Amino acid sequence: MEEEKVAFLAIMFENWCGSEPQEISFLPPSGSYRSYCRMKAGSFSALGAWNSDARENDAFLSFSKSFRKEGLAVPEIYAENPLEGIYLLEDFGSDTLFDLVKDCPFDERLKELYKKSLTGLVDIQLKGKDCIDYQKCYPRAAFDRDSMMWDLNYFKYFFLKLVRIPFDEQALEEDFRNFTDYLLQERGDYFLYRDFQTANIMISNGKPYFIDYQGGRRGALQYDPASLLFDAKARVPKDIRQELIEFYVEELSKKMVVDKVQFMGHYQGYVLIRLMQAMGAFGFRGIVEKKLGFMESIPPALGMFADLLDEWSLPVQIPELKACFNRMLKSEYLKKMLEKL
Repeated sequence: MEEEKVAFLAIMFENWCGSEPQEISFLPPSGSYRSYCRMKAGSFSALGAWNSDARENDAFLSFSKSFRKEGLAVPEIYAENPLEGIYLLEDFGSDTLFDLVKDCPFDERLKELYKKSLTGLVDIQLKGKDCIDYQKCYPRAAFDRDSMMWDLNYFKYFFLKLVRIPFDEQALEEDFRNFTDYLLQERGDYFLYRDFQTANIMISNGKPYFIDYQGGRRGALQYDPASLLFDAKARVPKDIRQELIEFYVEELSKKMVVDKVQFMGHYQGYVLIRLMQAMGAFGFRGIVEKKLGFMESIPPALGMFADLLDEWSLPVQIPELKACFNRMLKSEYLKKMLEKL
């Protein structure tokens, strides 16, 4: 199957640039089920992608075209074959923001790349709000109550239960309802990138470019900067996280009127739901699918929960959920599991 897809992509590459690919290399697998190869011929380079999920492909291709028309820093789509689930897209190289974060100290140069990324995010959130076809969104057109409950239950079943954190089922469900009620008080008609993290930000010639936004939908502004700054794999220092969210609000304020107090009031809530979604992913990909990189993200994520508990200011009553966070931090079972890494 893979050979067949690559053969189709090679034909698309030749039709695009006029030369057969002289070099084909496969990109390492990531957390998704998409596969990529890099094709080169002389000065031409492109990425070939294949994915059996037709609706996900449709969302990515549609959003990419809309974003390009708005001048946003996303890949150009050179060719596509929906029936085969393949497409050819612009190649920004191999360097992600995550590569730089994990290999370099968090210095001024790295901080500047984060700031450029947040400035780009503001443009995507505001321009994307009106330019994409929301009928293409998959699996939901909005980060609404159903989306939130999926994430919260993902956390419950693929993290709390897997690592044997005790909880009162009924009390936790009531907290989930109260928590989603609170989050839905915030305006939610902007473009929500959904997976705005360092691995999805390519760095080319000192400039950030953005990929993997096919899960985008309508939602609140706070979710995406929370995804970037509380990315467990990146381990952004606490003081720099605060500096960068303040920078994001300043950039946002250049484009629209922002009530900073209201924005920051809901920001912690969106940090929490993003971290819970991430913990569900770490449990599923790490504990169930045995992917080591996801397991290694659990300790820094727990540190972020500890930071949030120290600064807790949420004006919503979620006692059982908060107790679960504390139990996670004190869990001997989880501690022993992580010692085996």
